[in-house]
Amino acid sequence: MRERTWLNRAMHAGFYLLLAASALRLVSRHGPAPRTVAALAVCGALALAYAIGVVLWNRLGRGRLVWLAGVAAVWLVLVVLAPSFSWCAVPLLFVCLRLLNARGVAVAAAALTLVVIAAQLEIAQELDVSLVLAPIGVATMTAVIFWELQRESAARQFLIDDLIRTRGTLAESRHRTGVLEERERLAREIHDTIAQGLTSMGILLQAADRMWAADPELARSHVRRAAAAAAENLDEARRFVRDLQPAGLVDGSLPEALARLCDSAHEEAGPRVRFRQEGEQYPLEPGAQAALLRVAQGALANVRDHAGAATATVTLSYLDDEVTLDVFDDGAGFAEPTPATGRGYGLRTMRDRLAEVRGTLAVESVPGEGTAIAARVPTAWPGGDIPAGVPAAWPGGGEPAGEVDER
Repeated sequence: MRERTWLNRAMHAGFYLLLAASALRLVSRHGPAPRTVAALAVCGALALAYAIGVVLWNRLGRGRLVWLAGVAAVWLVLVVLAPSFSWCAVPLLFVCLRLLNARGVAVAAAALTLVVIAAQLEIAQELDVSLVLAPIGVATMTAVIFWELQRESAARQFLIDDLIRTRGTLAESRHRTGVLEERERLAREIHDTIAQGLTSMGILLQAADRMWAADPELARSHVRRAAAAAAENLDEARRFVRDLQPAGLVDGSLPEALARLCDSAHEEAGPRVRFRQEGEQYPLEPGAQAALLRVAQGALANVRDHAGAATATVTLSYLDDEVTLDVFDDGAGFAEPTPATGRGYGLRTMRDRLAEVRGTLAVESVPGEGTAIAARVPTAWPGGDIPAGVPAAWPGGGEPAGEVDER
């Protein structure tokens, strides 16, 4: 860590400053005496040995302990020659704190402290309690400060590791969520496009097969409609894979797309379907339009496959604060929605789609009296803001479009 690097550099610099200060004191007090020259030679050897360890620290590995023992031995010889070098024990204690375990640090600290006390008493040449207590205090403070830094560093590293683990877990969770959401989206699109398209093609081809001998021209018409449905569903499949708008909304409005859907539902040998629009059209979020169109597709597929209805009515209503889509049929109805084996995905899909655009779905049915499905989508944009370019004078913003004739 950066703090530890600066601390190491400060201690190394302190060692050489203490070494230089002790050498200057030795020369100023004793001059060029033989003992002084010998002490300076050992001082140079100590400075070189210490520098080798600092430079080759990462390469030494376990050899650091050997290096430390050698430096301590040279320093001890130097203290014997010149007791003023004893205060270099503080940086050496710091190195011991870095390399030794708790027991080793205790032994090294005691030994270094005793050497310093003995050296200072020799310089003073008389017993002074302060010369005993000061080295003990310095050694104690150095050890406590270093251990506190070690504890804070370990705690911080634990927090960093925990944060990295949490970030990895969160990323994995987001990935799983994204996979599930995409799988759910594809399942809804497959149900609302390919599955319903295949059902329509099957109905048309079965009808063509039944009347091929009696009315070949009508049978061919059914086959052509089945082929057109296949092409349309292929285009829809390509679009939902790319997460694009439904094809019916690309070149037209929602009412126009619903009107075409009602016409095609009747052509596929289903019940007669009427479309009505109430209120004046105004802009709606693309996601809300797609959801309402898919709900209508799913509801009409249920009418065709399960209701046995003669007629159905699809009503799109533009109200002040919401757009509603109602699908009513005069079919068999039901007491409880009990889907056939392997099916039953439709109503849940409708609710999921509407929930994504803050909408709701209500289903009412009475056996023998038909079924009504009501989808509601609020027109207020999230946060109350209306997109730029949409006048606020109209409900939900925008200019009114022309009405779509009832079908």
